[in-house]
Amino acid sequence: MIDVTRMNGTIVSINDDLIESVEETPDTVITLTTGKKVMVKESRQEIKDLVLTARREIHII
Repeated sequence: MIDVTRMNGTIVSINDDLIESVEETPDTVITLTTGKKVMVKESRQEIKDLVLTARREIHII
């Protein structure tokens, strides 16, 4: 799970296994495999770094 900040300032935890894509258009939009889209304040690179850190913590990579 990664914590991201919605545009209204609330923090939400997202299951990083469900992330299908991350786009900057210019806002960052995370699309999940469920079809749900979440607009967040973090950049695409920050999302990538959060996922890598989360996976390292549980020894996936």
